[in-house]
Amino acid sequence: MKKTLQNNTPVMALVCSVLGHHYNVTATITQHIHEYKCTCCGKEVTDTDKGFLTELTSKQREINKILYSYVQRRSNRITNKLSA
Repeated sequence: MKKTLQNNTPVMALVCSVLGHHYNVTATITQHIHEYKCTCCGKEVTDTDKGFLTELTSKQREINKILYSYVQRRSNRITNKLSA
């Protein structure tokens, strides 16, 4: 039986530090801002306003949540104006 490594282990973090992270998009906030999670070590990052990746802290997560709700309200308002 083949053993597999569990995610979030120090070994997987070491593999990511040597080979680099393999990020998948977990949430789309706007067209240009996304949240990502590494499939190996579980590290979560997000895009900044300058286009760089930064660690996803609770403060950054709250900012993304507010930005997402603002974009949704704005797009709903524009859709309602166009259909009226």
